[in-house]
Amino acid sequence: MNTQSIPSRFLRVLMISDVYFPRINGVSTSIETFRADLAAEGIQVRLIAPDYPERHNAPATWRVPSRRVPFDPEDRLMHWRPLNHTAERLATEGLDLVHVQTPFAAHYAGLRTAHRHQVPVLATYHTHFEEYIAHYLPALPRPWLKAAARRIATSQCNGLDAVVVPSSAMHETLTGYGVKAPLHVLPTGIPVRNFAIGNGALFRSRHGIAADRPVALFVGRVAHEKNIDFLIEAMAAAVRQRPDLLLVIAGEGPALPALLRQSEQAGLSSSIRFVGYLDRVQELPDCYAAADVFAFASRTETQGLVLLEALAAGLPVFALAEMGTRDILDAERGAVIAPNDPVAFGNGLVALISNRYQLDTLAAEGRDYALEWAAPVRARQLADLYRSLVASIT
Repeated sequence: MNTQSIPSRFLRVLMISDVYFPRINGVSTSIETFRADLAAEGIQVRLIAPDYPERHNAPATWRVPSRRVPFDPEDRLMHWRPLNHTAERLATEGLDLVHVQTPFAAHYAGLRTAHRHQVPVLATYHTHFEEYIAHYLPALPRPWLKAAARRIATSQCNGLDAVVVPSSAMHETLTGYGVKAPLHVLPTGIPVRNFAIGNGALFRSRHGIAADRPVALFVGRVAHEKNIDFLIEAMAAAVRQRPDLLLVIAGEGPALPALLRQSEQAGLSSSIRFVGYLDRVQELPDCYAAADVFAFASRTETQGLVLLEALAAGLPVFALAEMGTRDILDAERGAVIAPNDPVAFGNGLVALISNRYQLDTLAAEGRDYALEWAAPVRARQLADLYRSLVASIT
């Protein structure tokens, strides 16, 4: 994109999302990461997001009354009238562009506001709903759900001025659906320095993990679509060779009871540790620093931010290269692509975690590679896209 002729002026962006902190997921993290650096690019971002029972204060954030979603208790649905009222009030104070982050109430409110005020509207397509939706509506036929997800995604995207996708895999997916709106591959960056300061010894001491015990780590939402059951199957194979190997699972989510049962039934209770949600300021960097390998088996990621966080922490990655993670893993810098079979995955994990020279080499590669995904660079690219869209209608 050539933006040299576009004046670098202050822009007022209204961002609308059906999800934000205290709800922990990739969308919330992406919004927070971009907002932290867009201000330096002359972009004023005001965010509209749901109110949650748990309080979470954030600057320039307007909370809208919401209700619980019956089939997904972690999420909220914003009430339509106060959502539109809030969007209209903020728009009348000055608006250059609307950025929608999710395809529910936020999408339709964002589209309505942009059209009413004759400004560009774009969206980030964070989630591969075709693969996710069946986990939350299991009573409905999977083929019908997938077809419906494709139709809705195509219709929504084609009503926008531009669509941001976090990986080339999602670009290919939406193009295959029949999306004609301009698609821009723009991954979320990471605050690299935040993950280079962990205290692994402190984390191990806090959780009673011996200093010399080998540790594999998974970080993410504990949900069925993350394929954590695959990792548990892989651990059953791995501990036959390395009985001292420990898998730490950091995160919370609806699949936790089922995964705890699976671990117990497989006789792995002493080999798998569920540590829950960790705050991103200190506990999470400490956790990354405490591990020897990052293990990841999700097949539905649109990007895989946790892989980059691990690399920034100097933690070698052993993961399936599926969907959006391919953009990160295909370079094979700081990472080893794992086989898509639980037993082979477990055997490969043991081989890697037992090779200290390879781990040290991958750690150094990963730190260097992560710098190429730094958040300020990505924010600058998004700011350029904003300006090109505004310039196209002025």
